[in-house]
Amino acid sequence: MTFDYETEKQNSRQKIAEAADIKQIEAVRLEYLGRKGKLAAMYANLTTLPIEQRPEEGKKINEFRDIITQLIEEKKKDIVSKERRGSLKQLDVTIPGVAHPIGHKHILTQTIEEICSIFEQLGFAVEEGPEIETEFNNFTALNIPADHPSRDGFDTFYLKQQDPSDKNVNLLLRSHTSPAQIRIMEKHKPPLAVVVPGKVYRPDAVDASHCFMFHQIEGLLVDADVKFSDLKGLLTVFLKRLFGEKIKMRFRPHFFPFTEPSAEVDISCYICEGEGCSVCSRKGWLEIMGCGMVHPEVFKAVGYPKGKYTGLAFGLGVERMTMLKHGIRDIRLFFENDIRFLEQF
Repeated sequence: MTFDYETEKQNSRQKIAEAADIKQIEAVRLEYLGRKGKLAAMYANLTTLPIEQRPEEGKKINEFRDIITQLIEEKKKDIVSKERRGSLKQLDVTIPGVAHPIGHKHILTQTIEEICSIFEQLGFAVEEGPEIETEFNNFTALNIPADHPSRDGFDTFYLKQQDPSDKNVNLLLRSHTSPAQIRIMEKHKPPLAVVVPGKVYRPDAVDASHCFMFHQIEGLLVDADVKFSDLKGLLTVFLKRLFGEKIKMRFRPHFFPFTEPSAEVDISCYICEGEGCSVCSRKGWLEIMGCGMVHPEVFKAVGYPKGKYTGLAFGLGVERMTMLKHGIRDIRLFFENDIRFLEQF
């Protein structure tokens, strides 16, 4: 049995042309290309033909298959294109679209960037330090003695893994950003002026004013003749830019192992202007940060020549700064991801 391929071509073209949608063109495809379609019958018929006729007949079937396949694919594309154009015509572009909320930076990130920006304008560079530190950088090089309470296992997150380059070096999660001072001074010669923001870790019980992870910003300036008056002037400019020109400041003597002399810095409450309110616990003053002149033992630890350089250092807690500036009473709000809180900033 042989097939009239020209007649089949004409019939198939007509059916494809008359197909109005995807469902109808799929029906034509199954009629010709399906498992029980006409192409399957044509291939099955080859076995009934004499051997010498099979190559020629097989060639005609393959040509017919290729033509049908191409016509069906082109018709499908044409139908899809028309359907898309029809849907666009039904689109009313005057109807307001669906607005997607745009996120913004976390309030702590905003505070860090604001503080760093102020110091950048004052000539400081912004550096970073690793959150996993050596015991030497975190304590010893900062003149913190071996019997200091902060070096106890109850006050520091020590890591079981040791430094692969030295099995005798203990690693820990840094408890302050001050170790960055050591790394920077070991790498660079004075003059240098840097601020180092980052996370720090202490095993504190979580409550309204404490968290086991929080953020600090460390500041360091080293040169040939840095004085305590430079420290006071620098921090005065910084705090007035951050909290406003009306604030007053005071420096209270304090003790830090890595600075001498050392001081705590207070500002007059920017809310009550020193009169006393709930934010400042009726004292009229807010404790802001610690500071001092870099201790000679710190310079010795990084290999700076004795008596050649002096420097100033300061450190502040980002969460505390943010809580004071925005009247936030609970540090846990920063990390609970409550959208009602975050949207306020």
